[in-house]
Amino acid sequence: MFQTGLRSSPRRPQRDQAEKPFWISFSDLMTSLMVLFMVTMAVALLSITTGVNKIEAEKVARDEAIRACMADVRAIAAGDGYAGVSVAGNAIEFGHIAEFQKRGHDLPAENRAFLRKFVPPLLKAARSEKCAPWLKHITVEGYASPEGSYLYNLNLSLQRSQRVLCSLLDSRAPDALSEDDRKFIRMIFLVGGVSFNATKDRPERSRRIELKMEFREVGEGTVAHPELPWDDDPRCPLDPEK
Repeated sequence: MFQTGLRSSPRRPQRDQAEKPFWISFSDLMTSLMVLFMVTMAVALLSITTGVNKIEAEKVARDEAIRACMADVRAIAAGDGYAGVSVAGNAIEFGHIAEFQKRGHDLPAENRAFLRKFVPPLLKAARSEKCAPWLKHITVEGYASPEGSYLYNLNLSLQRSQRVLCSLLDSRAPDALSEDDRKFIRMIFLVGGVSFNATKDRPERSRRIELKMEFREVGEGTVAHPELPWDDDPRCPLDPEK
């Protein structure tokens, strides 16, 4: 007997349908990775931009603070009783008031008294909110005229700087600075000697000292000024022992 009815042909596997979900998933994965990469790059660029903007803002704040600080110093130098003092950049020049004799490192008594009168207002400015956050040091720079050898003049210029500190730290002077000011000087003042670099037009004008305000850079960090043991020894090592 013959069986009636139609015999269906075997169904072919739907390869396209089976593979389609795989390719869709891979495409979605690549898209997700691309989105993740773009988000990461955007966050990184935003972080870099924020950092750069912060640094630029700190530079602007630093420059404004230093300008305000030096404006106060110029105002002090222009005050009554300080004729001859001038401010060039961050350097305080004293003209004939802080000039030395040839091969000498001593200062007349009236010139020492002048320095002891000028420096306390300068220290007050150095402690102010304008100066203090950025001020590193105040350096006493000594200079010499071209006469003599380099090493001789280097030592002489250092002695001239040291003479200024001896005058400022002299507790026996009738117009001696307060103990707080003398302690502050020991913390923040440095001594430098540059032989006959930066000579003036006349030899006598080259035998001088200057005070230089030195400020820290952005990112340098706050300068720590350690408080040194206090001895208050009034003797100056430049003077012969009595």
